[in-house]
Amino acid sequence: MNCFICPRDCGADRSGGERGFCGCDGRIFAARAALHFWEEPIISGTRGSGAVFFSGCSLRCVYCQNREISRGESGKEVTPERLYNIFFELKARGAHNINLVTPTHYTLQLIPVLERARQNGIGIPIVWNSGGYEKADTLRRLIGLVDVYLPDLKYISSETASRLSGAADYFEYASAALDEMVSQTGRPIINRGTIRRGTVVRHLVLPGHADESIEVIGYLYRRYGDSIILSIMSQYTPVNETPEYPELSRTVTEEEYGKVVEYAKSIGVTQAYVQSGGAAKESFIPQFDAEGI
Repeated sequence: MNCFICPRDCGADRSGGERGFCGCDGRIFAARAALHFWEEPIISGTRGSGAVFFSGCSLRCVYCQNREISRGESGKEVTPERLYNIFFELKARGAHNINLVTPTHYTLQLIPVLERARQNGIGIPIVWNSGGYEKADTLRRLIGLVDVYLPDLKYISSETASRLSGAADYFEYASAALDEMVSQTGRPIINRGTIRRGTVVRHLVLPGHADESIEVIGYLYRRYGDSIILSIMSQYTPVNETPEYPELSRTVTEEEYGKVVEYAKSIGVTQAYVQSGGAAKESFIPQFDAEGI
């Protein structure tokens, strides 16, 4: 079966063993399944988010901090049966939710696992944690299976999206995907400090791109108001060699990040997470050592 699950429309016969643009064939590969404490407070809570980090990705961000697994070149094969058991193991360890990290290219494989978990009482929210580069039609297949969407909105400019992620059509797809996510979840529902349902949109402020970040925040607030929660991140860490992108060789300055946050305040944003100084640390990047797989 040729794959058209993501905006790349690469048409790879993944079920026949061919690798798609995402770097993956028809098997599921994951690099880590563990309690994760570095998400937004309403995701991590006090006991941690049950994060499953999948291998492969449909984006090609030059600054990717998970490059070790995002190219589909590492990770451990996990069967649907094993993945189902992992969900319940994480729940037994106290996870507030099951956090599917970069799951888009595994949508068809995940649907039956999520259906079975639902039927057998997983009982905690399912979080779809993605880069935002998705097809709305694909997301509609997840109605009733996902409680919380945790996407990025990285860019508005097609030029920036093309240069930094190889996806000139990023905003076209991500904006439509966000509309679908918000329509599915409605306004955020938070109970005892953790989110049960809703959409939390992340935006990573990149060095040298504060003006683009302001455009993103402005768009999100005009479009959704308080129907979403924003997460404005300053944690960009220059961990990869990118000599052709000199602006990415440093962290975001306090002035750049402060400019974005002050803009958000000035237009009336009240439901947002911001990060304090020192967030850009490599320690925020987990070890992809197949723990829990």
